[in-house]
Amino acid sequence: MQRFEYKVIPAPQKGEKAKGAKTTPERFAVALTSIMNKLGAEGWEYVRADTLPCDERVGLTGTKTSFQNMLVFRRAIAPKIDPEMVAPSRKAPVVAAPETQSEAVAPPVLQSTNSGTTPSPEMAPNLETPNPDTIAPRTSLFAPERGR
Repeated sequence: MQRFEYKVIPAPQKGEKAKGAKTTPERFAVALTSIMNKLGAEGWEYVRADTLPCDERVGLTGTKTSFQNMLVFRRAIAPKIDPEMVAPSRKAPVVAAPETQSEAVAPPVLQSTNSGTTPSPEMAPNLETPNPDTIAPRTSLFAPERGR
């Protein structure tokens, strides 16, 4: 979507003297032409002239509404360009080569963070279900014995 910035300036209220401009409307046109050409050279496009109300103070407490003639100009704003969209990274794409049986790599071995060595199978916890016949009954040191 095209974006614009706007500039609003007051319209000239009297004409400029110029060679060949003898009447008031001709002098006013010269003044308006010079403003439009100056802003056009800066890239501004004329949009319209508006007459807008403006409240002015009169005396200590009074207000008066006057009307101001304004010229509206606009120019396009260059869109913000995302650097990633314009110049994609120049890194070469990673392409995996097909593995053959002789080139297969063993999976990595996880190491313990404490000692820096791999744990041995003897240190692995026993995850088998315990046999109830081999478990010794629990006895408490603080509970009184029953049956005595």
